[in-house]
Amino acid sequence: MQFSELIDKRRSTRRFTDRKVENDTLRRIMEQALKAPSAKNTRSTRLMAVTDPAKLEAMASMRDMGAAFLPGAAAAIVVMGDPASSPLWQINAAITATMLQLAAVDSDLSSCWVHVGDYHRIGDDPASQRTDDYLKELLPVPPAYGILCVVALGYADYTPKPLPPYEGDERILFA
Repeated sequence: MQFSELIDKRRSTRRFTDRKVENDTLRRIMEQALKAPSAKNTRSTRLMAVTDPAKLEAMASMRDMGAAFLPGAAAAIVVMGDPASSPLWQINAAITATMLQLAAVDSDLSSCWVHVGDYHRIGDDPASQRTDDYLKELLPVPPAYGILCVVALGYADYTPKPLPPYEGDERILFA
């Protein structure tokens, strides 16, 4: 598949079939994603695949909105970073997560990014538990790691509409 096809085909998908994604496929996608560039080649990003249906169900409760579709995914990849490796771990992780989604498309999988970052489980309520703390209690995430996002993966149960055509020049500038 050409790169331009990958870009056009990548869409956020929240409905998946029951078809399992093999561990070899997950490993290949994660290995490809970890080739992403990182600040000063610090390689601070870490990935964790979650395929256990009970854990995917529990992960859906990490936020009061935006994560409810996780139990329908075949897998979820937790995208983490080691702040001791780089103060830019979040940027490194974001680049890796994007590469992960493109690698998924190349393997005929669909995906959707669920942001973790600085969110709280209940909207903007600072009194509620932080999303990353919830995931650290649920999964074997090393305490020192930060969690940027979770990428749900699976085989889409529909064909998403293509993006609308680009309109306007306000997003592309030349100097």
